[in-house]
Amino acid sequence: MYKIRIILDAKEDVLRTILVDNSINLEDLHTTIAKSFGFAGLEMASFFRTDDEWNQGEEIPLFNMSEAGEGISMQTCILKETLPEENNKLIYVYDFLNMWTFYVDVVEISSEVKDDLPAIILSVGEIPEEVPEKEFVAEKLNDGFGDEGDIDDEFGHFDDFDFNEY
Repeated sequence: MYKIRIILDAKEDVLRTILVDNSINLEDLHTTIAKSFGFAGLEMASFFRTDDEWNQGEEIPLFNMSEAGEGISMQTCILKETLPEENNKLIYVYDFLNMWTFYVDVVEISSEVKDDLPAIILSVGEIPEEVPEKEFVAEKLNDGFGDEGDIDDEFGHFDDFDFNEY
């Protein structure tokens, strides 16, 4: 049995802790997470592998998207194989039009067997009316072109020209 904490990426605390059987696939986990936050579970979604700092990695889509039919999907990923250890993490994105983003963290793995799974054992906060805004920040890369002020060449700075004269 897995105890999993799911946290909405928002300013307010919105989280659920759920218990699930370790033999379910990620499609069942997707349905459980969606319903635990009050969604119908009918929208497209993906899990993303991640490291301990929540850096997004390989996508695990709801459906197999490969042309050959041998690609990865939620249905082919079993929970105990995908998240074999405590503190393993995934990012879960639900509804690609709204981009509800959740952090999924394995809190505890036990050999205990329960019949009434999945179960929500902790519920904190409610889903906000509007999707929390995402701020996409990239690292500043040295692209070799310098700053905007470095555009000078043999003709001078481009801003010095009055293009209306020509």
